[in-house]
Amino acid sequence: MAKSRTKKRTHVGASNPKFKAPPAGRSAVQDPKSMVIRIGAGEVGSSVSQLAKDVRQVMEPGTASRLKERRANRLRDYVTMTGPLGVTHLLLFSRSDSGNTNLRIATTPRGPTLHFRVEKYSLCKDIRRAQRHPLGGGKEYTTPPLLIMNNISTPGADANSKVPKHLESLTTTIFQSLFPRINPQTTPLKSIRRVLLLNREPATEEDDGSFVLNFRHYAIVTKAAGVSKQLRRLDAAEKLFSAKNRKGGVPNLGKLEDISEYMIGGENGEGYVTDGTSGSEADTDAEVEVLEDAPRRVLSSKARAAKLESGDKGIEVEERVERRRVKLVELGPRMKLRMTKVEEGLCSGKTMWHEHIHKSKQEIKDLENRWEQRKQEKDARRKEQKANVEKKQKERAASGAKNKKDDAAGEEEDDDDIEMNGNNSDLFEDMMEDDDNEMDSEGLAGDAEEALNALMGDEEWEDEREEIAG
Repeated sequence: MAKSRTKKRTHVGASNPKFKAPPAGRSAVQDPKSMVIRIGAGEVGSSVSQLAKDVRQVMEPGTASRLKERRANRLRDYVTMTGPLGVTHLLLFSRSDSGNTNLRIATTPRGPTLHFRVEKYSLCKDIRRAQRHPLGGGKEYTTPPLLIMNNISTPGADANSKVPKHLESLTTTIFQSLFPRINPQTTPLKSIRRVLLLNREPATEEDDGSFVLNFRHYAIVTKAAGVSKQLRRLDAAEKLFSAKNRKGGVPNLGKLEDISEYMIGGENGEGYVTDGTSGSEADTDAEVEVLEDAPRRVLSSKARAAKLESGDKGIEVEERVERRRVKLVELGPRMKLRMTKVEEGLCSGKTMWHEHIHKSKQEIKDLENRWEQRKQEKDARRKEQKANVEKKQKERAASGAKNKKDDAAGEEEDDDDIEMNGNNSDLFEDMMEDDDNEMDSEGLAGDAEEALNALMGDEEWEDEREEIAG
């Protein structure tokens, strides 16, 4: 019997990550969603296009990972779809006429927008090529990364500083809103597999008004603490041997007299050393305590039987705490972002801060008055457009009622025409029944025959009539 088809693309019950339940400790309703877009599909170049794909991978799983940009798409097209799709942030990569790569981070639907210039960047493939043991693709991207921000706020900054304090707070809030919030009490540590680090470079005396961020992306790798590298190798080899049921992977101990020569090292120094001088992890690796998800039973069989005889069916459970070393492996990409401008709206609106352009209080006041005037003009145009729409709707309603009235009058006229046509037919019948106006079909036929005889002659007419009759 043929197997029934299971729809896996759009149905809720299918194996679609979009419809799966959120991990423990996270809220699916409030989780932000983003779109990483390259503006000017064929004009930005292959490197910037790959950079957008790498950043899209960093933002997973709460991003449009299969987004395809077209040359005809404009920013308005994406902004229009943010509402129906529930998109909260837009990350826009573009390239200016001078060749600079720019990044805009905008919150929908009303902004604000942070403008960055990407001074330097390295793609994921460049990071992997530079590593000796790059980390392969695993389950790191099934959960969002942990955001770590360093040195974003400057001590002693205020509203009159070159980089005002409210700008630092705004930047912190926007970057925090890119990823879902976590609850340290309920979020399991195993669900945190990546780290996104944003480190602000300290401003120099020559460039005091700068706001430069270093963008780094790492994967979290943990190993059991208190276990030497040799034991881990033996454990990994045993798992490999048992899983694939083949020889290989186990170290060759045939030339050793005792296992201690492999674990500690022989007198000649050719063995592995586990005293910390070599073969162990670096001392800078951090250690954390991880609570095991599956608790273990600690009661013996006799104690369990005694509890069952006494009627107590409860089983004591021990929560095992394991110490593990934490190591970070860089995944990429790397970016050096310099903030150039902050706008009030979504990629448009009043400039709140600019790196190079500084205005006086009078210029700021004039700018405020100009924006207020623009706002009043815009509101007036909206009111006028609304009044025009209502007027047109009333006119359509009135014309519709008039058309209905004309249609009703036309139907009455058609009824009168039908009645008049009926009277004419009666009059015609009366005329036909009148003796004076009765038509004699035989007389008309005789007159026609006489006329033909006169034209053609009697003999010719007789021959023609015989041919017709034949």
